[in-house]
Amino acid sequence: MINHPELLAEIVLLKERNLQLEQELAFYREQFKLAQAKRFGASSEKSPQQLDLLMNEAEVIDDHTVATESVEIPEKIETQKSEKPRGRKPLPKELPRETRIVDIDDADKVCTCCSGELHKFGEETSEQLKYIPAKMTVIVTVRPKYSCRQCEKNNTHTPIVIAPVPASPIPKSIATPSLLSQVICNKYQFAIPLYRQEALFKQIDIELNRKTLANWMIRSATVFEPVIKALKDTLLVQGAIHADETPVKVIQEDREKCYMWVYCSGADSPDDTQANKNIVLYDYQPSRAASCPNNYLGGYKGFLQVDGYVGYESTKATLVGCMAHARRKFYIQEVWYAGFAGAKTCVDAQKAQLKGKSGRADWAVSHIQKLYKIESQLKTKTMAERFEIRKNLSVPLLNEFKAWLDKTVTHVVPNSAIGKAVSYTLNQWSKLIAYTQDGQLSIDNNRAERAIKPFVIGRKNWLFSATTSGANASANLYSIIESAKVNGLEPRHYIEYLLTELPKRKVGDDVKDLLPWMVKLGVVS
Repeated sequence: MINHPELLAEIVLLKERNLQLEQELAFYREQFKLAQAKRFGASSEKSPQQLDLLMNEAEVIDDHTVATESVEIPEKIETQKSEKPRGRKPLPKELPRETRIVDIDDADKVCTCCSGELHKFGEETSEQLKYIPAKMTVIVTVRPKYSCRQCEKNNTHTPIVIAPVPASPIPKSIATPSLLSQVICNKYQFAIPLYRQEALFKQIDIELNRKTLANWMIRSATVFEPVIKALKDTLLVQGAIHADETPVKVIQEDREKCYMWVYCSGADSPDDTQANKNIVLYDYQPSRAASCPNNYLGGYKGFLQVDGYVGYESTKATLVGCMAHARRKFYIQEVWYAGFAGAKTCVDAQKAQLKGKSGRADWAVSHIQKLYKIESQLKTKTMAERFEIRKNLSVPLLNEFKAWLDKTVTHVVPNSAIGKAVSYTLNQWSKLIAYTQDGQLSIDNNRAERAIKPFVIGRKNWLFSATTSGANASANLYSIIESAKVNGLEPRHYIEYLLTELPKRKVGDDVKDLLPWMVKLGVVS
């Protein structure tokens, strides 16, 4: 027994110093392994085998504790598994077919055994695809002129009668709706920049420079404005809206970053059971200020499902959080990427775990996975059924998760990966559980993230917009294309249809019959 006061005080100081050093060591170990993961590991969340190469967090849960945790998924919901057909998908029946018969010579149609004549008893058939390069056709519009011969003889004013110029999306232009739809879809659906399209046109001896093509894009986007407005009016009366934003570089703007915002409702697929209309709308803004969503949504008071960005707090909507973001904080707390302003450091709670150990991040990811297991079985359920199932199955799991978070936050280092993940989840908790309040809501904001993905992919190819008008045009064109896709329409057919019909309408005419769920055109393949 040590009774010397000075010695006891020194022991206490040493213990405190030892604890501090252990925490610092754990933190730097974590940073070192995360640097290794960033450089050599897979960034996808779908490669759990890569985690075996990484260290554990400082606070490791005992293996026995994790093993005894209940990890069974509730089996109260009936599941229907559909087997996908195997083998090559047959070629479309509507494609024209050119039959080629490959037969043996007449001299070979003799039996090699008895020299008797061979007879045909069947055949083998195979199909191959043949590519025919694009073919351009010139439409020559002829408008006969008529005048009065009697007036001509009397030398009086002779009225000239001629048919009016057919409605065109871009008057006095050589562009037809079919050509415009092709150029628009090439850029905004398939991410082919205009300078590449210029080169493709040259291959078929058509001179269309990128400046002309860019002008066509801007003027076409203006034609779509009545439909965009009708879509927005419909969006703002939906019960739930998803929103997200992503940077975009606009040369004309004196800013390092501008932003493209996306607002959508409904389901990712027209086959999903949802009461809301399927709408995807993009909105270009020169900043990420809170006024951007506030001005766009106006006085919208429904549910707004977003990530944790504080800019949405100024809206009048009821905010709903994103469980995928919370999960990502545990699995990939901050995604590293090369942004417009430079590289962003990433912290990964689960990737900081020791080889062969199960830590708190594992428990959190596993528990959230149970919630997603329930959600995967609700796609064909009605809103009322989804609400009841979540109340009976999801709410108890969420309560258990909250109790674990409250306990864990007192046992982790706040600046560690797991500490940041726990703090984020607790701060967002009221929004994260809001999806259980209404059957029309989703567990996450992946609806908006998937909606904005085509823009992000396109941005990698065309890199920037030169002008503000170009960025606004891009927002309109992406809106038309993505809204067509989620309603089961082929974007090229829908765009051509709109460019044919809208020029015939007068300012102020009703265009509700032109909205994507009201027309029947080519279906997305």
